[in-house]
Amino acid sequence: MPVVTYSLLRLALFVVCAVALVLAGTGYLLGVIGAALLAALLSYALLRGPRDRAAAWLQARSEARGDRPRLSRNASADAAAEDAAVEAAEQGTPGEPR
Repeated sequence: MPVVTYSLLRLALFVVCAVALVLAGTGYLLGVIGAALLAALLSYALLRGPRDRAAAWLQARSEARGDRPRLSRNASADAAAEDAAVEAAEQGTPGEPR
């Protein structure tokens, strides 16, 4: 599963950054905060391939399950009324005030 691989790589980056900063003498709190920021930047720059594979896997999984927003009966009725109002407003001519 690409998501697990990507998550483990990000966690490893965080641990390496945290250890390096703490050993550099920044202290534990500042080391952990700095490691979180540094690991986020490094993972964005270095882990593009695993991130893209994880995103593609999640998208394929979502499409296979047929995920779509599930609305209550009232919310569905409200959405349908909204859609009808928008369509009715769009039927007017461009120069005509709405």
